[in-house]
Amino acid sequence: MKKYTELVNEVLPHIKEIFPWDLEAKLRNGDDVLLVDIREPHEYESAHVSGSLNVPRGVLESSCDWGYQETVPELASARARPVVLMCKSGNRSALAAYVMQLMGYQAVASLKTGLRGWNDAEQALVDKNGLPVSTDDAEQLFTDHIGEDQQARRDTR
Repeated sequence: MKKYTELVNEVLPHIKEIFPWDLEAKLRNGDDVLLVDIREPHEYESAHVSGSLNVPRGVLESSCDWGYQETVPELASARARPVVLMCKSGNRSALAAYVMQLMGYQAVASLKTGLRGWNDAEQALVDKNGLPVSTDDAEQLFTDHIGEDQQARRDTR
């Protein structure tokens, strides 16, 4: 049986990662980058990068392909376009980048350190209404809140 971190570590050598400051530079330069936030909708609504699409990890594959209820046309037609995937820490996005490469995406990357790192670099985030989210508020959102029962089970594995 493999642990989550082992799965992530296995794909890292096979994907491209981009640091928050490098992504910020690309956005500042006006590069045509498709930003895809793969977190759950409630996470996205709390704080996200302005202009990013919310495509939850659970429907990513069908969102990337034509002919499904979840198809996101902008994403399904972006196989040759630079795509940057983001999540809270960069783990879910790493796995997603690997899968998207298998699906033929040629320029997909994962945001290394995720939105937690984006926030640490003091880059702008907005809420569901497009209003700025403070660095301190975002830090609270991106801090892991592991319950005692979750930690106990994690420690015994």
